[in-house]
Amino acid sequence: MRRTGTTRRGALTATGALALGAVLTGCGGDDEAPGGSEPAHSGARAATAKTEKTLREKAVRDGALLLAQYDLVAEAHPATAAGLVPLRAAVAEHGKALAPPRAKGEPKKGAPPAAPGPVSADPKAAVRELAVAERRRADAHAEALLAAGPELARLLASVAAAAAAHAYLLTELAEETAV
Repeated sequence: MRRTGTTRRGALTATGALALGAVLTGCGGDDEAPGGSEPAHSGARAATAKTEKTLREKAVRDGALLLAQYDLVAEAHPATAAGLVPLRAAVAEHGKALAPPRAKGEPKKGAPPAAPGPVSADPKAAVRELAVAERRRADAHAEALLAAGPELARLLASVAAAAAAHAYLLTELAEETAV
């Protein structure tokens, strides 16, 4: 009796045919706009570049605020500083990676943002507040993935995953922190 349904060979053949069709249709396109010398999608590229620059600037700003919060917690509760140092260093590196590229000769933008208000007097609560801030950061980066191009989306996804891991580690640190 003959087997019915999709076989592995049939699925691979269909996938190969679809991929070949996609490649062939992609090769025949004309990049010139009708009646002009600019590519038809240069406006879309400019809009994407502007969107990505805005996403990067917001991510860097949010990261700078988080760094200030780490500093405030470490200063207010020195017993937590040892646990916060590696996480703060990672947040600083994320800021460097997410910073938008500057044009040659372009000055560095503004001063760092103001510190985000007072820190809780309870060390556990202060570390929990950092965990909440890291969760918000992870969520914001995950949301920004929808508007980002492929390269920035990969970077944002990586930073979002790191922020989620930081939130978990900070929650654990809060439990271990003595009052």
